[in-house]
Amino acid sequence: MTLKSTITLLQLNDVCSSHGSVCQASQAPKRFSLRVSHGERLAILGPSGAGKTTLLRLMSLDSTPAKGEVIFKGRTGQRWSIAELSHHRAVMPQSCQVAFGLEVRLVIALARVARVSDPFASEIVLQAARLARADHLLARRCDTLSGGEYARVHLARVFAQLWDVRDGLILVDEPLAALDLSLQEHILQVLEVFATERQHAIVAVLHDVNHALRAFDRLLLMKEGQLFADIASNRQAVPVLESLYGLTLECLGTADNAFVVFPVPERSSVACIR
Repeated sequence: MTLKSTITLLQLNDVCSSHGSVCQASQAPKRFSLRVSHGERLAILGPSGAGKTTLLRLMSLDSTPAKGEVIFKGRTGQRWSIAELSHHRAVMPQSCQVAFGLEVRLVIALARVARVSDPFASEIVLQAARLARADHLLARRCDTLSGGEYARVHLARVFAQLWDVRDGLILVDEPLAALDLSLQEHILQVLEVFATERQHAIVAVLHDVNHALRAFDRLLLMKEGQLFADIASNRQAVPVLESLYGLTLECLGTADNAFVVFPVPERSSVACIR
């Protein structure tokens, strides 16, 4: 097991994750605080519409909390310029369409645009594309790609952005959703290796509970726009996940001494199809 740093990279202090009138009066969500250390891997889980993407945007400094503050590398979001921030954190949003049919090579290279001098940019773009299994797409136009191909191109863009940086932050929103089983496994592995080598922290919005339990250190559980729990990714998380999703989960041990969970259907709620 890789030892994780205890040095704080990102902290959310007494924040409200919603905006505007939602944070007022009796509808106000509870404020919460959390910290992310160098090299740590966090998965954000929760039902659809629970506020997972909203939390990711707060953590990426792409949005400002209605209350509280977000501090990245000792500085609040207001003290970071967009150009400077791009050297330290990379974001793969859930929807990342480009406006024009740009060439894949250019889309990946745009991750490096904030650098004044970048003599190895072409090689970094190629290596990042290879890591994401997108190098065969470099000469293609983005408007000719499938959903899975497009996702890998934008993951390559994330790799290129933080390729020659240490102690950065990677934030990805459902990075596996458009990928087949083989590619899901590959991307999980390369994300871990890429981040570990550079001591980057990873925060990922996921829907697959087993991916989160197997490949991440902590689980941030969201429900109805609030932080429901911040827990270690182990067997003790299972009862909390059951409460979060309103399901009964069964654990099954695996050959490598890990475990997977799957929902146990309530027979009374399952309609018979004849």
